[in-house]
Amino acid sequence: MAELKFEITKHIGVLSVSDKGWSKELNMVSWNEREPKYDLRDWSSDHTKMSKGITLTEEEFELLKQLIAEMKQ
Repeated sequence: MAELKFEITKHIGVLSVSDKGWSKELNMVSWNEREPKYDLRDWSSDHTKMSKGITLTEEEFELLKQLIAEMKQ
């Protein structure tokens, strides 16, 4: 199995922190040296371990923002 390469290119914010110190974060992450995408997942405090999460392109992120805004109306 090939090694997974990642780089957090921009830290956007923390949504919550667990009792074990893992934080649910929204970041821009480059996976395997590709264009960074919006990324939502739990990270260990030193960012060496991560949970499963979701990645979104700019277009998907904009659509998600619209959907959330419509829910609030």
